[in-house]
Amino acid sequence: MRAAVVPAPEDTPRYGEFPDPHAGPDDVLLELVAAALHPLVRSRARGTHYSSSDEYPLVPGVDGVGRTHDGELVYAGEVTQPWGTFAERFASPRDRTVPLPDGADPVAVAAGMNPGMSSWMPLTGHLAAGGSLGTVLVLGATGTAGGLAVQNARRLGAGRVVGVGRDPAELERVLALGAEPVALTGDAGTDAHALTATLDGEAPDLVLDYLWGAPAEVAFRALDAGPAGDGTVYVEIGAVAGPTAALPAALLRSRRFRVRGSGIGSVDMSRYRDEAVTFLGRIAAGLVVVPTTTYPLERVAEAWQSTNGRRAVVTPV
Repeated sequence: MRAAVVPAPEDTPRYGEFPDPHAGPDDVLLELVAAALHPLVRSRARGTHYSSSDEYPLVPGVDGVGRTHDGELVYAGEVTQPWGTFAERFASPRDRTVPLPDGADPVAVAAGMNPGMSSWMPLTGHLAAGGSLGTVLVLGATGTAGGLAVQNARRLGAGRVVGVGRDPAELERVLALGAEPVALTGDAGTDAHALTATLDGEAPDLVLDYLWGAPAEVAFRALDAGPAGDGTVYVEIGAVAGPTAALPAALLRSRRFRVRGSGIGSVDMSRYRDEAVTFLGRIAAGLVVVPTTTYPLERVAEAWQSTNGRRAVVTPV
């Protein structure tokens, strides 16, 4: 079959031939309709993500929309490496597929499910556990996933959403989505003061962190200087700013402050599927929106280099 092929770590995918995927008795074989280029796709292809395999060559892509042999459109994931979804065909566990509602845009679904579920799961889990969404802080709000986190928090009833990011133009978009923007300058003291001032005496109920690294340390500094509130749950989702962050002991001991992660292996997959059905419906209804740019599969190298702030989506043609 024709596919995007990554010959070795750090290589750009090439359009070429790759063996057909192995579909077991519990799998469904799908024809590609749309698959998005998420940060997870890049890091797995580089071999730097904790879920990466060391098998090369490989086909990138972790999820997507496919067509079954009888013409049904489904959202699917959990492909078995070294196969991925950037191919004419891919196989997925049958119980991990979600049918698309009538009229749903496959490109929007492919682009929105992975980044949108990264905030939908901790937000809905927090509410289910009896938590409040009075104030939600999003670190990395200028990215695709961060922008969806702002939309999800607002749709789920958050009283305030504070969005932290570096790109001034994208921060304007964050403001339009309903968040109070805080611009990172790279100076830890300045940034912590700006975040403290924006929070204005309110400790966030929930923090969704797509950055980690130095921005997380800025957030810790700001939270340590602010009021304790009724407790803060800090959810580490991504680490694009660095794999480590120093967490002050005093922050943990002086208030109710809980840190946890959200990602592969840290969620209840049965709940994930139920929530995926719900969230897919919200995408189909236009309740959340993600900007996209589409590329035919044969132009995967061009998609791989895209830096226009829109989620790249690969389609068959």
